[in-house]
Amino acid sequence: MEWDALLLSRLQFAFTIGFHIIFPAFTIGLASFLAVLEGLWLFTKKPLFKNLYLFWVKIFALSFGMGVVSGVVMSYQFGTNWSVFSAQVGSVIGPLLGYEVLTAFFLEASFLGIMLFGWKRVGPGLHFASTCIVAIGTLISAFWILAANSWMQTPQGFAFADDGTMIATSFVEVIFNHSMPSRFAQMVLAAAFRMAILIMAIVAPLQVVVGHESGVVAHEHQPAKIAAMEGWWTTQAQQPTHLFAWPDEANEANHFEISVPGLGSWFVAGDANAELQGLDAFAPDERPPVWVVFWAFRVMVGMGLIMIALGAWGAAVWAMKRLDAATLYQRALVLAAPSGFVAVLAGW
Repeated sequence: MEWDALLLSRLQFAFTIGFHIIFPAFTIGLASFLAVLEGLWLFTKKPLFKNLYLFWVKIFALSFGMGVVSGVVMSYQFGTNWSVFSAQVGSVIGPLLGYEVLTAFFLEASFLGIMLFGWKRVGPGLHFASTCIVAIGTLISAFWILAANSWMQTPQGFAFADDGTMIATSFVEVIFNHSMPSRFAQMVLAAAFRMAILIMAIVAPLQVVVGHESGVVAHEHQPAKIAAMEGWWTTQAQQPTHLFAWPDEANEANHFEISVPGLGSWFVAGDANAELQGLDAFAPDERPPVWVVFWAFRVMVGMGLIMIALGAWGAAVWAMKRLDAATLYQRALVLAAPSGFVAVLAGW
């Protein structure tokens, strides 16, 4: 591995996008949570809900601002670190990023001021509407960003112009490309993890289903990525699921494997005997960095399993009406507080 300009650009961009994504992932869920809190306050008139809203709206404002600032840096890096890429595909994904600004960011920024400073200046109905509009704006923003990101994974709806650049032939196909629906659903569900215990109990299992669908799409369009995620070095039937392994790229093998034979083929193809491609089907320069992808995937799945367990545990405690007295569960929640962010970063 050479520390050349390409690798340094990748590391810089990876840091920027990794730092940036934690803020949208947080604010998408928090905006909806704020709408719920204000709605409950209007319905019940209990000051508890208003106090919670006033506390969390400050954190939302700071996180929103950090997301904007880090997003601007990321936009500049498209034109500096990846200027050739931007010139090649700018006419396709550029409009998607522009639509995100016009339809989402302006909407959020306009009504965020009412959320923060409008309690004594506008009526409660208008203030609640502003909170809801901001929450909707975060979802619209996620839609456009995930459309652009997904198109980069599974491009379609484009043609090459005479100068070699890409032009869109169908923006419907560009926006609703093969991986966009599952990726968008997965991102929104990941943001919703942070809302409440019962939401986690419902959403965490749904995330597994949506994540599986995303994996099926990735195998169809990016089989090398799936082979790296699963640590499959050879093309064979009954591909296993490696619960634990230590990938060795130099020898193209795994050490210390703990595996379930056929489970990988069943997950991806729905048939435990299906033959799936391994990394030997791809040239070495067309393979992802196996160790990073392999372990990032397992960290994401591990965090997801922890959240599923906490959601089920919380639902049981809630049903028994022992939530206030469940000291052990409360401590587990504190320890697991970063799990959602870790899962998002590992998956992203």
